[in-house]
Amino acid sequence: MTLSGNALVPVPDAGDALPVLRIEEVEQAREYADASRAASTRRAYASDWSRFTAWCSERNIPPVPADPRLVAMFLSAEAAAGTSPRTVARRMAAIGYYHKQSGHQPPQRAPGAETLLEVLAGIRRTHGKPAAKKAAADADILRDILRAIPGDGLRATRDRALIAFGMASALRRSELVALRVEDLVRTPEGMRVTIARSKTDQEAEGVTIAVPDGRRIRPVGLLEAWLSAAGITEGPVFRRMTKKDRVTNDPMSDCAVARAVKHHAKAAGYPSADFSGHSLRAGFLTAAARAGASVFKMQEVSRHKSLEVLSGYVRDAELFRDHAGSEFL
Repeated sequence: MTLSGNALVPVPDAGDALPVLRIEEVEQAREYADASRAASTRRAYASDWSRFTAWCSERNIPPVPADPRLVAMFLSAEAAAGTSPRTVARRMAAIGYYHKQSGHQPPQRAPGAETLLEVLAGIRRTHGKPAAKKAAADADILRDILRAIPGDGLRATRDRALIAFGMASALRRSELVALRVEDLVRTPEGMRVTIARSKTDQEAEGVTIAVPDGRRIRPVGLLEAWLSAAGITEGPVFRRMTKKDRVTNDPMSDCAVARAVKHHAKAAGYPSADFSGHSLRAGFLTAAARAGASVFKMQEVSRHKSLEVLSGYVRDAELFRDHAGSEFL
């Protein structure tokens, strides 16, 4: 069995049971195999696989099929070098993925995998630490950030719309930059937004959420002001701009969203390191929890699969509410 292209689709050799396939058939199958993972995941897996194959090459060991004990030693070396437990786990997933795509059993499921899984658990226990949380851009912080974006130029107009609508819709960065004009429907109350694909909807079934007009942040009004100023009537909503502030036809990158949030948070007097693109989504959920919204209404907007995650925002918002020690401390 040999591999085509980037090693994602097995191509049968003459001695295999399958007949010889035309290259276009193999490429078509490879494209569908690619689509089973998000582009960002494929890029990360490719990087992880490259590190593993380089490690194997230095030791003159074939990377496929890999003995679970070999993978355990590789992961141990990565952890000892300072790689986070989360990235180490992703490296293992990448190794398993490439094994499956080349017709081999993933090491984590092969005989002797117990040792590999024990090593991974030990890495988590030894090097694990709570994930660093970024600040939530709640309603008060968001108003400060919006006020710190001066002028009526295209970039300022875009960034105000991006930050306000990003918070009000609780969209993930990837969803925000993937948003298209065709996904928006104006209603008397605000805007209906169709999210064609998301992290929790890889089959692209789609879901529609509502974004109210609002009285304070006015996310819909700011979005309409941007679309009007930029003359955007179709295609990507939030677009990349040149250094001379010319609007392109290309969508912004998710990294550009994070940079915009950090930049304007700093301008508003907040530490930029405390904020990220996720601060907008977290800000909506934090503000909603403080306002007394139920986790079910929050879930309608955020589309979290796990209510436990949403409950965490509610717990954080209510830490001091009706505190057990409030009457005697």
